[in-house]
Amino acid sequence: MNGRGQSDGSVVPRKSPNKGRGAPRPAEGVEGRGPAKGNSRRQTSLRAQERERLQQALARVRQVAERDKETKFTTLWHHVYDVGRLREAYFGLERKASPGVDGMTWEAYGEDLEARLADLSGRLKRGSYRAKPVRRVHIPKPDGRKRPIGVTTLEDKLVQRATAEVMQGVYEADFLNFSYGFRPKRHQHHALDAAYVGITQRKVNWVLDVDVRGFFDAIAHEWLMKFIGHRIADKRVHRHVKKWLNAGVMENGERIFPEHGAPQGGSISPLLGNIYLHYVLDLWAHQWRERHARGDVIIVRFADDAIIGFQYEAEARRFLEELRERLLKFGLELHPGKTKLIEFGRFAAENRKQRGAGKPETFDFLGFTHICGKTRAGRFALARKTMRKRLSASLKALRAKLRVKMHKPVPDVGAWLRSVLTGYYRYMAVPGNSHALLAFRQEVFRAWWQALKRRSQRNRMPWARYARLAEKWLPRPRVLHPYPNQRLRVRPKAGAV
Repeated sequence: MNGRGQSDGSVVPRKSPNKGRGAPRPAEGVEGRGPAKGNSRRQTSLRAQERERLQQALARVRQVAERDKETKFTTLWHHVYDVGRLREAYFGLERKASPGVDGMTWEAYGEDLEARLADLSGRLKRGSYRAKPVRRVHIPKPDGRKRPIGVTTLEDKLVQRATAEVMQGVYEADFLNFSYGFRPKRHQHHALDAAYVGITQRKVNWVLDVDVRGFFDAIAHEWLMKFIGHRIADKRVHRHVKKWLNAGVMENGERIFPEHGAPQGGSISPLLGNIYLHYVLDLWAHQWRERHARGDVIIVRFADDAIIGFQYEAEARRFLEELRERLLKFGLELHPGKTKLIEFGRFAAENRKQRGAGKPETFDFLGFTHICGKTRAGRFALARKTMRKRLSASLKALRAKLRVKMHKPVPDVGAWLRSVLTGYYRYMAVPGNSHALLAFRQEVFRAWWQALKRRSQRNRMPWARYARLAEKWLPRPRVLHPYPNQRLRVRPKAGAV
């Protein structure tokens, strides 16, 4: 099963294809220079053929992984050091991302791309590739604290992306349907839809809002490598994952070697986090539901945030206590301030009213505050509003950038504001959130008006002219996402909770 060229999809090409995989390509080898006239169609065709070849190779890996859940893949690394896969990984990177400790940018690496990729492929094949330390930076969080982020070097990021793509082909056959974070063809709104449908259509009376404290910094390296070994026995994959975990962190000119954690910001870190939580949380929670729950239990997880709904309070409290013990065995703990069990669902408001306990509490999930609401007919409805912290943080960042751009031409600032609003609507424009969207636009409207008035002490822009500018550059919000039950109706597997 695991030999080269056999059914696990581990096929090693004996020679380069006739078109020359390693041949220089003008469109890719030199930044800023396009292909010769008349060759663009040929270059596009070659890229498409290469991409199809790479996808077919991974498709064979996925087929074996799905067919036999006990198979351990012993020959996967040749898929990673394939020059074509490294090239695709390079073009899939964020082009304006901050450089790592070596200062290498995407544009600079691409100036001699084919030669660099050939050299990188050779080092990966020989085992002489060395991971570089991660540059740590701190970005502000909505609550005023700072989140540590690791800035990986471009070459490490490139290899990690190629490795993650190959490993993903194996683990997609194992990951459960209620896991949504950092997976192909799944995103935040699929998780939001699943939580919405689960709470409104299943017997959910209690919601456990789970947040793992400092998850990526607490991952135990020994446990992670054991989990990877359940499906991947290729020692070269193990060796390179260890290289990234043990590369160290550069902070304030000092190199630190943490004993735990996977640096946030690396291309492979989300997949490693999913593998860790798959074995620590997902499989255990699914088995707990099957063995111990008498009532309905729904589970929705996105990265280290999870929403778990219960029909019975006693089962919810038992699950919470056993979950704490489960996580501690693997070096994890629940965040005491963010993890909470609340009464929530179609009967929560009435039950709490009878006890004189006030309105049901709310919970936050993926940028939205979830509220027990009612329809015009008086029926239970799950309302989703933009989190107040998220709204405030977005406006604060916008005002700061607007001060920098204040004296730039009005059309340039207007185009930038339009892109900001469009991006904000693209995520936040869910059914029922129109009031929050209008409030955000109104605050942007006011911020731009104040900035325009500050441009000069003598000339003040007339209100009528500003109103015309705002109408031209500040688009009005409209709902961009369907109702959750409509989207999940066409994606039954993604809707499983």
